Amino acid sequence: MPTLALRGLTIYPKMMVHFDVGREASIKAIEEAMSSNTSIFLVAQKDIRVEVPDRNHLFDIGTVSTVRQILRLPGKTIRVMVEGEYRARLHDLVQTEPYLVAQVEPAEHGPAYEGKSNSLRAEAAIRQAYELFDRYCELSPKSASAEMLMNIMSSEDPGYIADFIAQNVSMRVLDKQSILDELRPVQRLNKINRLLHREVEILEMEQNIQRRVQENMTQNQKDAFLREQVRVIQEELGEDGDNEITAYRRQIMEAKLPEEVTNKLLKEVTHLEKQPFGSAESSVLRNYLDVCLELPWTKTSKERVSVSAARKILDADHYGLEKVKERVLEFLAVKQLAPDLKGQILCLVGPPGVGKTSIAMSVARALNRKLARISLGGVHDEADIRGHRKTYVGAMPGRIINAIRQAGTKNPLLLLDEIDKLGSDLRGDPAAALLEVLDSEQNSTFRDHFVELPFDLSDVLFVTTANTTSTIPRPLLDRMEVIELSSYTDEEKLQIAKQHLLPKQLKRHGLKKSQVKLTDDAIRELIVSYTRESGVRVLERELGALCRKVAMGIVSEEYKQAHVTGDNLEQFLGPRKFHPEKNGLENQVGLVNGLAWTAVGGTLLEAEANVIPGSGKVELTGNLGNVMKESARAAFTYIRSRAVQLGIEANFYKEKDIHVHFPEGAVPKDGPSAGVTITTAMVSALTGIPVRGDVAMTGEVTLRGRVLPIGGLREKSMAALRNGIHTVIIPKDNEPDLEEIDQTVRSALQFIPVDHVDQVLANALERPPLAQPDQAGGQVPVVSPETGSTHATIPQA
Repeated sequence: MPTLALRGLTIYPKMMVHFDVGREASIKAIEEAMSSNTSIFLVAQKDIRVEVPDRNHLFDIGTVSTVRQILRLPGKTIRVMVEGEYRARLHDLVQTEPYLVAQVEPAEHGPAYEGKSNSLRAEAAIRQAYELFDRYCELSPKSASAEMLMNIMSSEDPGYIADFIAQNVSMRVLDKQSILDELRPVQRLNKINRLLHREVEILEMEQNIQRRVQENMTQNQKDAFLREQVRVIQEELGEDGDNEITAYRRQIMEAKLPEEVTNKLLKEVTHLEKQPFGSAESSVLRNYLDVCLELPWTKTSKERVSVSAARKILDADHYGLEKVKERVLEFLAVKQLAPDLKGQILCLVGPPGVGKTSIAMSVARALNRKLARISLGGVHDEADIRGHRKTYVGAMPGRIINAIRQAGTKNPLLLLDEIDKLGSDLRGDPAAALLEVLDSEQNSTFRDHFVELPFDLSDVLFVTTANTTSTIPRPLLDRMEVIELSSYTDEEKLQIAKQHLLPKQLKRHGLKKSQVKLTDDAIRELIVSYTRESGVRVLERELGALCRKVAMGIVSEEYKQAHVTGDNLEQFLGPRKFHPEKNGLENQVGLVNGLAWTAVGGTLLEAEANVIPGSGKVELTGNLGNVMKESARAAFTYIRSRAVQLGIEANFYKEKDIHVHFPEGAVPKDGPSAGVTITTAMVSALTGIPVRGDVAMTGEVTLRGRVLPIGGLREKSMAALRNGIHTVIIPKDNEPDLEEIDQTVRSALQFIPVDHVDQVLANALERPPLAQPDQAGGQVPVVSPETGSTHATIPQA
């Protein structure tokens, strides 16, 4: 017979049900049953998501039904009314197109399936079903209890009663199918009783939850009403009571805040007073008032203005760093003479590990100011500085106001760490937000977006730290006084290790001074062979590793006291990590010692040049930046213009290829200060004259051979000393920078100021270049730019 697959619906015998049909195959099956006046087999799908079901998607038991009525709805949907006749078992689908046709067999036959039953067990099951269904109809708002109860109470057939209840109770599809699958009437009724009992319990639980929610809401409304009554009664009696609003007003009046702040906060308290209990706006206002009352509007810490006391603290905490200490003591001296001096903005710039952050902490201790540290590394959002409006969810003040709040005073020392690591994106530029903060002329009325009140930052001493000033925006850098902290010399590192680092590590590792004897030679060897840095951070780590080795030896009872010298240092720290170049480097053709500045201090940068037959190409390798490549092109052009005077063939640029290479090719290199190095290497390679191995140089070169000044001379000179260099050639304009170089470095090195490449060549090459004869067959003199005199002419070879 024609078959209809039902989705989420089950039809029981002797029940009249109407439902909508939309699938084309289902509509054709119904039309076929109506036109041929035959019954139709209704069976449920196992998975309602299947659009075209086959035999595996259908349950085994369904209902043979008669189509009573068809109503066509707009679109392709029809509403059909069917009446179930009897259960049937599905054997097979004999047709799937254009509609389903199934081979079915009646399932209810024989005495076991007869309707009436007179047994006591059946009677008890029927009574239980009446009671449960009555309770279900009371709890379920959708059921018409009176009509339904009258319908089933008129019947004594347990199978019919079970089918009727199953048809009219909301249950899961599998539960309904299990009732249809049960062919024995009494067992079917018992099963529906169990399912109905479960549904009644669920409905009772839902009603309990709903009743509790309603009671809570009623209680909240009652509380709000009573509070409003109490407030009105207190107003009529002229009594405010010691409530939250009164406490806020008392705090505001006792705080002795500026007039503008007091008026604003009192207005917010009045606004809070008018809010209904439990409103979202009231929690926002409470948070705002709490933050504003925690700010130190007038509270200051008593500053220590004694220069001598501050000097002792700074000297005890740090070795060296004379320039920074001098600047801080100058600030204190002026503070003694002019107490109203506004807060200054200092920017400590230097490589990692030289003590920028720690000296800011020492300055706070020396001045007896509270310290608040703000890390700006990686900050991208302007709201991190200025805060969010208080109306936003989760709004909070910016980092500046938060730091003031944590410090608890109006005049703390604010340490803005890593100011060169600020970023910007679509949420704003935090560096631009700092322009007002770090301007002593404007920050007396700094307004945070959350507080919305002017807060005076002019008494705050701002100290910022950075590794380089190149990434700090110019307007921001213009507001700060830059103090450079350069690299430590090996002697300074020795003193820092002895006076600060070693005692600190011994205490941290639980060792006594008598248990570790560390000689000066061992510390020097540790500095030279195990670290390569500007600061002392790695040195401190290596001392920590040494202490751990000693602690292990003492605990394992290998020795009671460790005596560490330069000779046995490898026993504690393993093989040396760095092998400095030995004194007396060999003189080689085309190999020049250049000097470079890096973020971790100065380094020796070798330049190699080689000349091979070719067509005049210049090859540059070593991961060079654009500026360095341009320096090489400028050097090549200068050599071409001076080829005859330098003793180089005039047409070398047509017949020779020059390859300039900087070793450690994986390390990026850039900057103009390698100009003289590249020029010297090219001249040496073209003339065949070796370059002195104990000479290093730095300086920018122009097309006309002028030597221009460079930066980082202190770090570069220390790198030259570390690598066994005796002579350093520097630009003449950098001569004043020699005053900043440590005396031990100045005494160990010979500095030669130059302002022209000819002077560089005269001091760097083993011998002067041979001048080429001119076109007339004479000799061209080599002129020294230093004296203006001519060298002796060289006869033609």
